[in-house]
Amino acid sequence: MLQLFFAIAFSAVPLTLYVPPIRSLNLFVESVEQLLRQTTVYTLRVCPRLRLAFSRIFSPLFRSPRADDRVIEVSYN
Repeated sequence: MLQLFFAIAFSAVPLTLYVPPIRSLNLFVESVEQLLRQTTVYTLRVCPRLRLAFSRIFSPLFRSPRADDRVIEVSYN
C-alpha cells in the first residue's frame, strides 16, 4: 500500500508544473471578467434584434391559415 502511495505521489508531482501560480490566475480571471463585461453590452443590443428578425422570417411559415385566407366554394344546384 505504501508503494502505491509513493507511486501516485511521485507521478503527480510533474503535474504541478502545469498549474499556474495564484498571481497569474488573478490576472487571467480579471481579463476574463473584463471580456465578459464588454461582450454583455453588445449581446444585450443584438439579441432583441435577432429575435425580431427571426420572428419576421418565420412567422408566415408557422402561422395557421385564417378563415379569410381559405377559398370556400359554394355550389347551388
